[in-house]
Amino acid sequence: MDDIIVVNIEGLYNKTVKLSELDSYIQKAKELAGEGNEVVLTGAAPVWLYLKIAHALHGKAKKLIYRSPVTGDVVIFDHNPH
Repeated sequence: MDDIIVVNIEGLYNKTVKLSELDSYIQKAKELAGEGNEVVLTGAAPVWLYLKIAHALHGKAKKLIYRSPVTGDVVIFDHNPH
């Protein structure tokens, strides 16, 4: 069974997201996600940060899901053979 890792994007920054710290946010998200796991991204953050992190996790995560109270779970990609 694959591990499911929840990455709260809001926890990657302190109060205000700064474009100048983007590489740091991406690195933290990659460390939390690990390799070959199912990853759920959630939490308050700007769309551009979600997009950059999702792009960075492609090839690292087996499956990536966006989760919000409004949409529920939305699969971004799934590389798990069924």
